[in-house]
Amino acid sequence: MPGTATPLPRVHRDVVSFVRRSTRMNASQQRNWEAHHTEWIVPLAHRATTTSVAAGQPFDPDAIWGRTAPLWLEIGTGNGEACAAIAGRHPEVNYLGFEVFKPALASALGLIARAGLTNVRLAEVDGIDALRHWIPAGSVERIFTFFPDPWHKARHHKRRLVNPDTATLVASRLRPGGSWHLATDWADYAEQMREVLDHRDDLVNAHRDGDGWAPRDPARPVTRFEQRGLDAGRTIRDLVYRRVPPTPPGR
Repeated sequence: MPGTATPLPRVHRDVVSFVRRSTRMNASQQRNWEAHHTEWIVPLAHRATTTSVAAGQPFDPDAIWGRTAPLWLEIGTGNGEACAAIAGRHPEVNYLGFEVFKPALASALGLIARAGLTNVRLAEVDGIDALRHWIPAGSVERIFTFFPDPWHKARHHKRRLVNPDTATLVASRLRPGGSWHLATDWADYAEQMREVLDHRDDLVNAHRDGDGWAPRDPARPVTRFEQRGLDAGRTIRDLVYRRVPPTPPGR
């Protein structure tokens, strides 16, 4: 029929651990973005969705940081509180944070700029997709996942970031002996993390000889998410898992 638009093909969207909120920034965030995004934000090409990462893009530390150094990643940097604190204590590492919410990234840029950190880079993408399509296997020293969305309702548990598929992906990106540090203030999610991760062949609980829970890392600041949990009387649980070296063929 003349004048009728042809419907666009529907985009297949994978189940992800987040829902995009408004990208509207306040005045301070807008200033941070305009002043600093060219210095600290890594521009990545996308597939059909704006938080995805197109395959085939080289991961080049020399181009991104101007050096090769141990690589630490944070999945979900939020407003950058943990990112700025940990990277500030460890200038010897290349620190890369993934975050899907642009206003949060803009706030993180302000913290990083005020601290004068040269070892941090951020990317406005889904961290899991970045691991899958951009980060090389066996290249990461440490991965941090602090206070991921708990997705309380049982029907939404499939959206939780920590699941068997994600664990396999994370383990494949860690170098042998590298670690995945997680923290949550929700008891049922902490137990689910243990159920998913404690009996794997590629990851081992670094505190398995105790009660399995890791002590709080003093390098991690009390973020607003953690404070909200503490104010509500919830117990903060930390976990650390280390990458088990692959078994040589024939053994």
